[in-house]
Amino acid sequence: MDLAATPGDPVRAVAAGRVSFAGPVGGLGVVSVELTGTGAPPLRTTYESVRASVRKGDEVAPGDEVAPGDVVGFLAEPGPRHCASRCLHWGLRRGESYLDPLSLLPPWLLRRGPSRLLPVPDVP
Repeated sequence: MDLAATPGDPVRAVAAGRVSFAGPVGGLGVVSVELTGTGAPPLRTTYESVRASVRKGDEVAPGDEVAPGDVVGFLAEPGPRHCASRCLHWGLRRGESYLDPLSLLPPWLLRRGPSRLLPVPDVP
């Protein structure tokens, strides 16, 4: 899922977990968090293109170093190349299966209006 954002905007953790990766992939900054108590293999959120403010192994949990909703990094330049404007790519996986990251949000937030994807250049 791509979320409109401006370079320098804070990127916040969606849920409690442990940072499983923070670094470059293909020239873009990536932060991945394995979510606590979500089974085996655990759910994993990924944020791209991010200048990380956390490191691999950091806890994302209430009372620890970083709590859900706290900043895990900042939107970097350039963003994912598939966005017409700058955006944060937010993903969710269990093992090798991609899932809908909106499933992590509370229902009341999803009722606020439709979500929409940013246009992809050169794709009708």
